[in-house]
Amino acid sequence: MSAPKVAVIMGSVSDADVADKAIEVLEEFEVSYEVGIKSAHRTPNEMLTYAEGLADRGVQIVIALAGGSAHLPGMVASSTSVPVLAVPVRRSQRGHGDEAMKSSIAMPPGIPLAVFGDNAADRAALFAVRVLGLKDDDLNKRYQQSQQEMADAVVAQDQSVAELGWKEFRNN
Repeated sequence: MSAPKVAVIMGSVSDADVADKAIEVLEEFEVSYEVGIKSAHRTPNEMLTYAEGLADRGVQIVIALAGGSAHLPGMVASSTSVPVLAVPVRRSQRGHGDEAMKSSIAMPPGIPLAVFGDNAADRAALFAVRVLGLKDDDLNKRYQQSQQEMADAVVAQDQSVAELGWKEFRNN
């Protein structure tokens, strides 16, 4: 079995529902992945050891999800040469507001971190697919086909609106 191309990691199992969005996209495009729980605060040594070994294991992109103070993505980015995509996890009931997003975008100079919208793990996974497709023609073709299918669906909806009228379209 080949090494996973993408690592999907989260700071807590409570972020699993958001991680599932990334995993669904990776599976749709048949991209190999691994999943882990790596807490920057509760298991910092294990997280750093994991981050330092990513490139040696063949991982090409990391999708790191974290809520609250969201230190996981930045700490992993500071400990590996593998690109890290941060997905801030936002839970309205926990009172953290924009804390995860602010933590992710406020990286110090020299530590790059690509940041996606709150809970946007699916978009981060699509970005990973697009990047991996630069060196994988088959994956790139499947990605382009999915983009064309989305465009075709919008054109079909627009045609239905034009043919049926808005109210009839909405009632169907």
